Amino acid sequence: MAIPTNTSTTYSAIGIRESLANVIYAIAPLDTPFFSGCSKQKVDNTFFEWQTDTISAGAANRQLEGDGSDSTSADARENPVRVGNYAQISRYIVQTSGTNEVVDYAGRKSSQAYQLAKKAKRMKRDIEFMLTSNVARNAGATATARISAGLPAWIATNYHSLGSGAATGTASSGNGTDIATDATTDNSITEAGIKTVIKEAYESGGDPDVIMCKPDIKQAISDLAQTVSSLRTAADKVAPAHVIAAVDVYVSDFGTFKILPNRNQARSQDVYILDMDHWAMGVLRDFKTVDLAVTGDSQRQMLIYEAGLMSKNQKSSGYLANVTT
Repeated sequence: MAIPTNTSTTYSAIGIRESLANVIYAIAPLDTPFFSGCSKQKVDNTFFEWQTDTISAGAANRQLEGDGSDSTSADARENPVRVGNYAQISRYIVQTSGTNEVVDYAGRKSSQAYQLAKKAKRMKRDIEFMLTSNVARNAGATATARISAGLPAWIATNYHSLGSGAATGTASSGNGTDIATDATTDNSITEAGIKTVIKEAYESGGDPDVIMCKPDIKQAISDLAQTVSSLRTAADKVAPAHVIAAVDVYVSDFGTFKILPNRNQARSQDVYILDMDHWAMGVLRDFKTVDLAVTGDSQRQMLIYEAGLMSKNQKSSGYLANVTT
């Protein structure tokens, strides 16, 4: 059917207003489970220290009845160990021209404020990445940024590697001064490996209750426990049309664990068995927005955070290394 002569249509019309939604639909993996789970502790120097201690295993300790002799020497004492880490500086600077700040934007009133909010969310992701990176502490220098030691540099006692090859993987010293050595080849995660680390952490005195890993490893753990999933499906009386292929809770001989996928964890080959009561952030400067000097027709602001990881006692947690799906 033909359009009548001189009929006006949108194809040739002039002056039609744009239809632009007054909202911005943004998506990104913003959750930071380890950073969010750490307690916060104020520190007063770029290098901050704390003390850890333990108690020796029980012994027979048999003494004679009525023994009145004075001991020639005192029993050996166990002294606390002094450890420390550096506060690492995280920073973003946002600069917006005067004109860009006053024009009418869809979805935001202020371009400067919008970009600052985005950088704040990104900084939290940066911190999560930093905390889970296999890096040792570094004091830095005039041309080198300070480095805060990450999780792999703090767990030594309850370390277990599934790696193989010329190098099978070794733990760090557990005091932040060196890193864990990776294996030549990563191998598939096993329940036996998880159970080994959980048992070692329990025997060391820890009470971990979180298994933290990358999403692909979370799926691999679910694949290990399909029989558990089937039992849970029956117990929860899920409708027959529903299929449950996920395992979110692992019940071990030494406690119940939440399996926590971490989209912002630095490395996929690392699985952490964590007692979060023993992890904290030593905060030298908390999140702060600083107005910088005006340079011409623009506004500049700096978002800054300065902190480092505190391992209150590395024996509380465990590290299953060199895993893959």
